[in-house]
Amino acid sequence: MKLFTLLLPLIFLLSTCIKNNPDPSWLVVNDWTLLPNANYAGSEGELTDNITDAWVYVNDELIGVFEVPFKIPILKTGAVDIKIFPAIKNNGISATKKVYPFLETYQINGLLVANETLTISPTTKYKDNLSFTIEDFEDINTNIINDPNTSAANFTLQNTNLQWFNGNFYAHIGLNSVDSSWVAYTNWTSYIAKGKEVYLEIDYRNTNSVTTGLIAISPSGTLANPNIRLNAQKTNPPVWKKMYIDLREIVGSSANSAYFEQSFEAYLEAGLTSTEIEIDNIKLIHF
Repeated sequence: MKLFTLLLPLIFLLSTCIKNNPDPSWLVVNDWTLLPNANYAGSEGELTDNITDAWVYVNDELIGVFEVPFKIPILKTGAVDIKIFPAIKNNGISATKKVYPFLETYQINGLLVANETLTISPTTKYKDNLSFTIEDFEDINTNIINDPNTSAANFTLQNTNLQWFNGNFYAHIGLNSVDSSWVAYTNWTSYIAKGKEVYLEIDYRNTNSVTTGLIAISPSGTLANPNIRLNAQKTNPPVWKKMYIDLREIVGSSANSAYFEQSFEAYLEAGLTSTEIEIDNIKLIHF
């Protein structure tokens, strides 16, 4: 809401300036393309993305934040430096659009001409020197453990419904009146520095909600931190989606000696006899 409030004057200013300047240049920005970073040699995992927005700067002046693809007027002409920052819906919240800290900025030198359109198809890739911990379910020996005490359902590996990424397998969980709960966690033993950006990326397709969480484990004990909920999809059939889950605040409030595991909890939705959850390409990323 705060970002929306800040952008309202900018939108009003743009519309006013167009009326006063009927011959603007135009900028078209198409959807983002996430490219591999050759320095990782594939270790950044599958290149799925949900880069929904762009922060646009022209000659280091903020033009605005826009959902791709878009067409906007630019009240400049001539040679310009254009920077486009890839942005995501932080924690899946549409009103919270944040420049994703792990992706490179797209930059070009362009020529703006009054009443003409400059079209850009921006590309980006993961920055160098990132730490990746990945579960993509391509190996039968996974790093996700079904909780033997509280989980009635177990995940299985399947390879259908691979609509939008290139892997061969994903985790499938079926809930019903007998197997009505699924509780699982990673065994990564992840050490994450405080004060730095850290995210969990996850691809999912679900007719039952799932609560993700972060478990902090230290000599003083174990603290479970329920975090972001992946809401059940109402579309039929459900589709593969991607979410970027911000973990920085939880990590920062944890004990200094803690290491972390990711957790997942799901319980059969009320009024339903059976539901499905499918997850893939779980990535823990930090500097």
